[in-house]
Formats: sequence, C-alpha cells, structure tokens
Amino acid sequence: MRPDPSSGSSSSRGITPSPAGAQDAPATGRSSAPAADRFFPLLFVALWSTGFIGAKFGLPDAEPLTFLAWRYAAVLVLMAGVVLAARAPWPADRRAWGHIAVSGLLVHGVYLGGVFTAISHGLPAGITALVVGLQPLVTALGARAFLGEQIRPLQWTGLALGLIGVALVVAQKIASVPWAALSTMLLPAVLALAGITAGTLYQKRFCPSFDLRTGAIIQFVPCLVLTAAAAALTEQMQVRWTGQFLFALAWLVGVLSIGAVSLLNLLIRRGSAVHVASLFYLTPPTTALIAWALFGETLHGLALLGMGLTAVGVWLARQPKR
Repeated sequence: MRPDPSSGSSSSRGITPSPAGAQDAPATGRSSAPAADRFFPLLFVALWSTGFIGAKFGLPDAEPLTFLAWRYAAVLVLMAGVVLAARAPWPADRRAWGHIAVSGLLVHGVYLGGVFTAISHGLPAGITALVVGLQPLVTALGARAFLGEQIRPLQWTGLALGLIGVALVVAQKIASVPWAALSTMLLPAVLALAGITAGTLYQKRFCPSFDLRTGAIIQFVPCLVLTAAAAALTEQMQVRWTGQFLFALAWLVGVLSIGAVSLLNLLIRRGSAVHVASLFYLTPPTTALIAWALFGETLHGLALLGMGLTAVGVWLARQPKR
C-alpha cells in the first residue's frame, strides 16, 4: 500500500480525485490496480467481519469505552513508531489536519463507541448488525445529496436486496429479544450508524487521500481523548488483564484498527461512497459464517438465503457504469 505523498492537500477541491501519485506511478503499479481493486474489498470484508471477536472476548473484562480507549492508545503507540522509523509525511496545512481528525472521530470514535456500548448493554450482535446494516442505503442518499453521486436504478436494486439479505441473516437472533427492552439498547447502535455514515461521506468529500501512517495518528488522537474523557465520566475504567482480554485487544489493534481501517481508507480513496458502503452488507453474513466455523453457532435456512441475496445485492450495487 503506497502512501499518498500529497497527504490529502487536494481533497478539498474535488469530490472524487484520482488516487494520489497515479500520474507518476510506474507501469507495474497500473497493471496491478485491477487485481488490487478485486482483492482489497474482499480482504476488507474478511477483516472487518472479525470485529465481533474483540467484543466477544474483550468486553467481559472491561467496560466498552475503557476498552476502546486502551485500543486507541495501543494503535497510537504502534503507528508513532512506524511514522518515526519511516519518516512519513504529515499533511501540509491545518485544514487537512482538521478534516482527517473529524473523519476519524466519526468513523472510529462514534461508530465503535456506539457498537461496543450497544453490545455491552445487551443488544445482540445480530440486531446491532441490522441497524448498522442500514448504512449503505443511508450513505447512498447522502452521496446523492452531498457528493453529487448519481445512483443508478441497478444500484438501488442491489442496495435493497442487500438490506433484505442482512435482515434474513439476523432474523432468528432478532426474534429472541423482547421488543420492549430494545428502546434503550437501540440508541447507541443508531448513533453508530450515524457516525459511520457521516464519516464515510465526510472523508470522501474532504480528505479522500492522505498518508495512511500519519493519517492514522491524526484520526485516533481525538478518538482517544474524547473516549477516555467519556469513560472517566461514565465508567470505573477498570480492566482485568486476562489472556482473553489481551488477545482481544491485540486482535482489534492489529487486524481491525491497523489492517482493516487502512484498507477502508484506501477503498474510500479509490471508489465511490456507494461502492464502499455496499461492502458493509457483507459483514453480517461473513460474521455468521465465522461464528459457525469457530464457535458452532447454527445457520438456519433463512440465513443461507439471506447470504445469497446479500451477495447478489452487493454485486449489483458495485456494477460499473456502462
């Protein structure tokens, strides 16, 4: 993943700029771009879908915001070492710094804070996935209004099929929860949906291209500051440093916050907001498959049908304009 030497300085002048450095890229880089375009989305879905492992193994030993604060701190320590060793470039102006920080706070701080809080309050991961699964549709509406992206009928069809598929995948888990108890549990999940949607649109509009190494530091610093402050006000900030918790923390830091987030930033840089958002439809089915393989969770017929519909929906939503 070659970093962007311009560090996002051109982001405020266009909606969908070409990937940084594309004009002077070597021929081998251009020839490998189609393969990367096919591989990166699949890898992103696979990595992003393992986020529930962190919630499953980490939340029993730490409150949600405390857990996230430690996660952000660990990411910053690791990325600071990478930046110093590589002498990675920083953004050229203060406006770029601000845009990158805001996008990070929305995509990571608000989204993850909402998801982890919802799960810790007892909202099943399936219902959380369904609420956050509305993101592609909401993003499509926002992309049309704020980015000027034209959503074709075929894409709307794909987005609708994807949402139906996600609902079928998680239907059994949703049915097991009393609806009367959902009112207080849903608010953090809805906040997470607003965060990831607004963050995707904001980053695509104002800072689609920046160095992934220094950009990670700029994105996670405000997340750490605000999440730690919220944890200090609302939680006891106690952690049981068990082997299970350390595994969950290491997984979320290395696989999710560094690996998957770097891929997400690349995908936002290279594709339309709708193309990127549609991938989130694939995470609940992929998560269900991982849970079936690792933890023996059952897959009923509706879930399998939903996986098929979701795959078709995402394929339709990502079809290039002809």
